[in-house]
Amino acid sequence: MYRYDTYDQKIVDERVAQFREQTRRYLAGELTDDEFRPLRLQNGLYIQRHAPMLRVAVPYGLLSTTQIRKLAHIARTHDKGYAHVTTRQNFQFNWPELKVVPEILAELATVEMHAIQTSGACIRNITSDPFAGVAGDEYIDPRPWCEVLRQWSTFHPEFAFLPRKFKIAVNAAAEDRAVIRAHDVGLERVRGESGNSAGEIGVRVFAGGGMGAQSRVADLLLEWTPVSEIIRIAEAIRRRLGAEEAPASLFPRELHALRRTFAAG
Repeated sequence: MYRYDTYDQKIVDERVAQFREQTRRYLAGELTDDEFRPLRLQNGLYIQRHAPMLRVAVPYGLLSTTQIRKLAHIARTHDKGYAHVTTRQNFQFNWPELKVVPEILAELATVEMHAIQTSGACIRNITSDPFAGVAGDEYIDPRPWCEVLRQWSTFHPEFAFLPRKFKIAVNAAAEDRAVIRAHDVGLERVRGESGNSAGEIGVRVFAGGGMGAQSRVADLLLEWTPVSEIIRIAEAIRRRLGAEEAPASLFPRELHALRRTFAAG
């Protein structure tokens, strides 16, 4: 799994210190609800009817035993002894006190975890097969692809304030346990017989799916494209389909425009 370098750790530690001060100012009455809202959402914190909810990032569902123990410790110490595993492989704490959330984030930082880009209108967690790396029907381990997408999307200032949340999923097994067609971008491993005579591994691309109020199954965008193109394609889809919360009737037109774009190179 990906391990933090000194730059990663410094960024996360600085974000914890920043949010600690923002929370202090809010609790002291120096920030209004409207002022605090975008700040807390950038750190994975929702204010719900009965208690705050903190969503912790678990990129493509991969955790170390040290991280699992830390999540269990936080659940016992700052919550009700349990956590909620989300549809897209994150963890949620549903009963923390607002004043202790900065302490929770500080504890997470000690085991290379954070809650950044788990809430608000941004590119969310990269989802993959929960059995990635060990699945018997897996063609290739999808986690390196997921990590490339994570590094591209995390901390990118353009992706932190989108008109709506944007979701990406990757599958590389015979059975699609990542449910890629329920995401804005779905990437599926295919070999060259689907479009490349040399047998090169590439991806089949789906776009326009979602599980929100306007749930929709994604359409096939590209039957085959090289793995090297996944960032360019994800960016193009994000720009066309992520511009607004468009009704499903607009997606065929936008997908057709994307197909023309990729056909033209």
